[in-house]
Amino acid sequence: MEHPPEQLPGWIAVLDAGDVQFLRRFLLSSGSLKALAEEYEVSYPTVRARLDRLIEKVRAAEDPRIRDPLERRLRVLVADGKLEPSTARELLDLHRNGSKRRTPP
Repeated sequence: MEHPPEQLPGWIAVLDAGDVQFLRRFLLSSGSLKALAEEYEVSYPTVRARLDRLIEKVRAAEDPRIRDPLERRLRVLVADGKLEPSTARELLDLHRNGSKRRTPP
């Protein structure tokens, strides 16, 4: 049964088409990373690294300690390997410092 997008958990929204396809193939291989590696024709460590990145991406999307939407997005991008951690920290610092200046005393 399909759910309307507004009823899906937030972590699903951070998954791109490649992530969804990987999860589908992972499920259909009964969670066997070895079988998945054979299917993708890559090494086991490559599949393990992909799964680890996906796990971190979902954790970043669900972390209840993160209230700032920009921080959450930056953490997802870092987990996905699309942004360097140092760049994310710099952007977040700029965002936080800019927010403090705009806040009336």
